[in-house]
Amino acid sequence: MFTFLKSFFSSASGRRRAGRHFRRSPMLEQGVDAVAASAASDTSRRANRRMLDLSRMGTDALFLLLGSGRGGLSETQAQAARERHGANEVDHEKPLSWPVHLWLSYRNPFNLLLTALAALSWLTDVWMAEPDDQSWTAVVIIGSMVVISTVLRFAQELRSNRAAEALKAMVQNTATVLRSGAMAPAADGGARRPYGAPLHESGSCQIEVPLAELVPGDVVLLSAGDMIPADCRILNAKDLFIAQAALTGESLPVEKHAVQRVETGNSLELENMAFMGTNVVSGSGSALVVATGGNTYFGQLAGRVTQATRAPTQFQQGINRVSWVLIRFMLVMAPIVMLINGFTKGDWLEALLFALAIAVGLTPEMLPMIVTATLAKGALRMSRRKVVVKRLDAIQNLGAMNVLCTDKTGTLTQDRIVLERHTDVYGTTSDDVLAYAYLNSYYQTGLKNLLDVAVLQHAEVQRRLNLASRYRKVDEIPFDFSRRRMSVVVNETENGRDHHELICKGALEEMLSACTRLRVGNEVHLLTDSRRADIRRVTAELNRDGLRVIAVGVKEMPPTQQAYGVADESDLVLVGYIAFLDPPKESTGPALAALKASGIEVKVLTGDVELVTQKVCREVDFEVRRVYLGAEIEAMDEVQLAAAVREANVFARLTPAHKERIVRSLRAQGNTVGFMGDGINDAPALRAADVGISVDSAVDISKEAADIILLEKSLMVLEDGVIEGRKTFCNMLKYLKMTASSNFGNVFSVLVASAFLPFLPMLPIHLLLQNLMYDISQTAIPFDNVDEELLKKPQQWDPDGLGRFMVFFGPISSLFDIATYALMWYVFQANAPEHQTLFQSGWFVEGLLSQTLIVHMIRTRRIPFLQSRAAWPLMAMTMVVVVMGLVLPFSPLAEYFQLQALPWSYFPWLAGILLSYCVLTQLLKGIWVRRYGWQ
Repeated sequence: MFTFLKSFFSSASGRRRAGRHFRRSPMLEQGVDAVAASAASDTSRRANRRMLDLSRMGTDALFLLLGSGRGGLSETQAQAARERHGANEVDHEKPLSWPVHLWLSYRNPFNLLLTALAALSWLTDVWMAEPDDQSWTAVVIIGSMVVISTVLRFAQELRSNRAAEALKAMVQNTATVLRSGAMAPAADGGARRPYGAPLHESGSCQIEVPLAELVPGDVVLLSAGDMIPADCRILNAKDLFIAQAALTGESLPVEKHAVQRVETGNSLELENMAFMGTNVVSGSGSALVVATGGNTYFGQLAGRVTQATRAPTQFQQGINRVSWVLIRFMLVMAPIVMLINGFTKGDWLEALLFALAIAVGLTPEMLPMIVTATLAKGALRMSRRKVVVKRLDAIQNLGAMNVLCTDKTGTLTQDRIVLERHTDVYGTTSDDVLAYAYLNSYYQTGLKNLLDVAVLQHAEVQRRLNLASRYRKVDEIPFDFSRRRMSVVVNETENGRDHHELICKGALEEMLSACTRLRVGNEVHLLTDSRRADIRRVTAELNRDGLRVIAVGVKEMPPTQQAYGVADESDLVLVGYIAFLDPPKESTGPALAALKASGIEVKVLTGDVELVTQKVCREVDFEVRRVYLGAEIEAMDEVQLAAAVREANVFARLTPAHKERIVRSLRAQGNTVGFMGDGINDAPALRAADVGISVDSAVDISKEAADIILLEKSLMVLEDGVIEGRKTFCNMLKYLKMTASSNFGNVFSVLVASAFLPFLPMLPIHLLLQNLMYDISQTAIPFDNVDEELLKKPQQWDPDGLGRFMVFFGPISSLFDIATYALMWYVFQANAPEHQTLFQSGWFVEGLLSQTLIVHMIRTRRIPFLQSRAAWPLMAMTMVVVVMGLVLPFSPLAEYFQLQALPWSYFPWLAGILLSYCVLTQLLKGIWVRRYGWQ
């Protein structure tokens, strides 16, 4: 029998032509994804080529191309360019209008089906019925389910989106540009000074303009703290360091020059280009704007994020597949019930109404409400843990997630540079080297970069050195990029000895060129070729550990001069190195271990260099299987990429397009993928993932692309979200299992009764009332407990498994329904049409109580009430429904619902039937678990 039902059900499930009215098929979605990914990749390549071409052009040719000059544009030229190119603004995701948002909250297969059933009920029960026979019961019951589900989802998502919008900092920024022409000096030679800014040698003056008014051809002046307002070609640079972490993921600032010194095929590695969304850390310079708004690298990323249609997530695909399994089953079984009753009873209108009641009974009309209520409860719980859920579906996607892709900077690491080591020439820790570095950083008057700040955080050194009484600054030799080092000269008075000490720090090769000796302990040796080789070996090992190495040298001199220059940086003694790193967070290691224990594979996707990334991974006990670089990803086709993303778990030097390709490739292989990032370069991958996770400190475009925003950037918070998502999924699945198996059993029972009884086994109003009361008992499912073993691994939708579950457990209740038929027919003699009310009352009570009991039987694989207890709200709701079901035939409402009081002798039989039902279900549950497991 099971084989026949299963094959019949499977063949009915195979026809899904109507699916296109509600959702494109997954195959089509994959095709759309592939086309979108290909288009995005082409756009990225074109943008990359354009930036490379602009970086290679001579400055005169570039000025000619943009109609500008070293003095910038005139106001007239700027206005004309603004009309051609538009405002310097990137696209932002437009908030949905409330009618569109409401429609999207309503639109799903079940809501549409329930609306159709409500309309059909109104047609048959109200419009076509006689005035005395009109009944709004079915219309109100079905309609209320749809309204509650839709309003719950709409209200929760609206509140979350408003919270996310409130996180965005709205700041009006300006840029300093040069203006020529009308702003030039007056004829009398007097200098016009708009905003108090002096004229430049070019005859132009500097003015402040809003970022939105910048145009290609503008010459902007850059200084420490400035945002890069557009994509620019560097014209002049002095000590110019730019932080590109938001765009590339590099933890350290990069140095910019007017001339590209190293050939590269990646525009983000260009030394003479600066990109919108980055910022100046130190130094100054000028740059020519070459692209604004949507034509910038940032703008193109934003455009792809806001214009791309979100592919259905695993949650959406899964719930649609499950929905269609149940809907197709209803569409097959309801007509069969109508035909059997029509032919056996001869009343086709009554058969139609009964079939309609069966259709409503078969449809899990509470599913949208249960899903939305469960997700909303999860969102509320997560909000207490500093998590803003923008899209409710993302909670379940967290529970189903089996691959987490995360950036490195700020997620695994603290997003701040710290002094990791201070060693002598041969790598042994040396406090003297730290002291020299501290004096250098403390006394320099130039803008202190992140490395100096990291050194100065060692306040204990200042106390030990006793700067106020022992040291006095004499002079300094500022940093420049030709020699790549800087020095300070201090006067030290100690033990009656007065001398000057020059302390120099800088890049290794430049320091070696100025050093002739080295110090090991208290001994000074000549710097021979073999010792130079030893130095390079030691520093190479530090580099392999992902550390940025700065060498430190000293020189003692008599106090005979007060001014020093570059020529004095000679004959230095190399004393050692200071090495810097963006350290991992303390919580990263435990969080990664917890995610692994939860069955989630973590992959690191970063724009930073591979050595730094591998060092951080070692620090947090993250086992690196294989590392791929962005250049290797670029050369791969989709088949090679699929193999690479399965094999490797660290990807470095990635562009935004590379990250997006990797995420899409993982999803195409059936994974539920989460992506965690906060930079501009993370936005496309955030949108491509099943669940995008960002933080409140992220750039706006990343927060727009994300589904979940963390108010605390921690993987531990994410692990809590994963557990919450799995609880949500398990509770939704409970409802589906309960409803599917119970409804299947009811239909099977109705088919048997319809074939042999001279009257309907239950009236349409009985079916609707029983269904409503059963659904009420399940409204507390979102608050139910979940067994621990179900939270240990990712949860996935299994429509085929649901079908097997229905066919396996549904007929169990039918056995006891048939036993109830026999009881009412033979024991209580309800075997004629004039006694049908007694028969129907008996089956109504038994059917309602067995349905309610199945809630506790199927919510756990364990023995209910003994090994696993439901949460008190669910216990209370089921108890209320049981009492209502027992009391209703004896109440004044019994006549309205066409029920009658049952004899007291019925209840011992009822208790026996229900106890036998529980025992048999528990026994068969053990067989099911051994064969299929329990999700």
